[in-house]
Amino acid sequence: MENKKNYQLELDRIIKDITDSHRVPTLLLHSCCGPCSSYVVTYLMKYFDVTVLYYNPSIYPEEEYIHRYEEQKRLLHELGIPLKEIGYDHESYLKCVKGLESETEGGGRCRVCFEQRIRKTAELAEEGGFDYFCTTLTVSPHKNARIINEVGMMAEAFCSKTRWLPSDFKKREGYKKSVELSAEYGLYRQDYCGCEYSKR
Repeated sequence: MENKKNYQLELDRIIKDITDSHRVPTLLLHSCCGPCSSYVVTYLMKYFDVTVLYYNPSIYPEEEYIHRYEEQKRLLHELGIPLKEIGYDHESYLKCVKGLESETEGGGRCRVCFEQRIRKTAELAEEGGFDYFCTTLTVSPHKNARIINEVGMMAEAFCSKTRWLPSDFKKREGYKKSVELSAEYGLYRQDYCGCEYSKR
């Protein structure tokens, strides 16, 4: 069960500071797929100069990865948002989760998966001079926002300039809005998280 810390209120405070200062900071936003990014991107693009990073080595098989990537690309083209992609590298994911294959969904294997993707996002955000980095993962009702934000803060500790943007995008009907936007844009909605273990 998640703790009572309200990450969405933390995000509200950051956005208020941004709007009060009349600036538009840059944000590298990790995205797992088009449906999850639909609401998150349309919300954040009002306050940030958003670039989306599609980095998901956990997705299996490769055909599924490509399908999700093409849907992500199509959505962002319609929204006018730039997209970065790191090529398919499922072997790197398998190495990260070795020994955790039998973990239940939402357990230790998932945390390692979050860490792999969020750390890479932080690394690229730092290299690219972005003000913030974040992920769409907290929009899912199946993902623990506390763990994701803990991982984000740990990744921030290795950065000198870029900062983690806290979130719990499922709040305030964020997930519901993502479902509605997915229907509006005709996005493919997958029926499993991504890896072969979640598919199983």
